[in-house]
Amino acid sequence: MQALLAQAQQMQQAVMQAQAELAESEVQGQAGGGLVQATIKVSGEITALTIDPKVVDPADVDGLQDLVIGAINDAMTNAQQLAADKLGPLTGGAGGGALPGLPDF
Repeated sequence: MQALLAQAQQMQQAVMQAQAELAESEVQGQAGGGLVQATIKVSGEITALTIDPKVVDPADVDGLQDLVIGAINDAMTNAQQLAADKLGPLTGGAGGGALPGLPDF
């Protein structure tokens, strides 16, 4: 039983370390073939937004807005994938629920 508790504690420490690393990680997303790029932290905070002047058309503000939204959504998808890649092996694909080998209470 003690070995199982020690294993669970090690797993918890590994998950906490991975979460700390994720909190500092940034990912990028893009739209329009890279004409609009968004950089976000995995937490969802937008840290940078780059818009190529070629797509700035005062007559087509809606198109630019769509590109910005697309770049941010792409970055969010990349952030979720990074989190799944880092935490998935540690949680056994349970998304942070049960520990591997233990029942989900």
